[in-house]
Amino acid sequence: MSLLHFEDFAVGEVKEYGDRLVTAEEIVAFAELYDPQPFHVDAEAAKYSQAGSLIASGWHTGVMLMRMNCDEFLLRSAGEGAPGLEELSWLKGVRPGDRLRVRRAIVSARPLRSRPTLGLVEFLFEVLNQDGEIVMRQKNGVFFRRREAGTNAP
Repeated sequence: MSLLHFEDFAVGEVKEYGDRLVTAEEIVAFAELYDPQPFHVDAEAAKYSQAGSLIASGWHTGVMLMRMNCDEFLLRSAGEGAPGLEELSWLKGVRPGDRLRVRRAIVSARPLRSRPTLGLVEFLFEVLNQDGEIVMRQKNGVFFRRREAGTNAP
């Protein structure tokens, strides 16, 4: 299997992938470890919160996005990590029974002047629920090795 490199990511490309069923058990298990606020760990207490019912931690939604990205392309890429997030928005609560998928758009791509063997691809990830509603938006770059390093270096 050939790895995906910087040159394989075309600016403007949009793809959808993933199918992740969210359960109450995993919402509670994640939250008990990392974000034990009542509306993430206690369905009864969550009824009296702004959310009105049990919802996943936004951080949990983020790691579900990461898993879907790994399954779709990162584990078969020449990825070299990321410099951080530019943007992160939690727009709608993720509830038990939701089915999540990802819409990925490639915003920009550029070779790195300081490291000509790498390029930076900027992505906009939108996590959608079964109704097509955007529940989370994340924008960030990812470093990928270049196949043609040096041939088109700036």
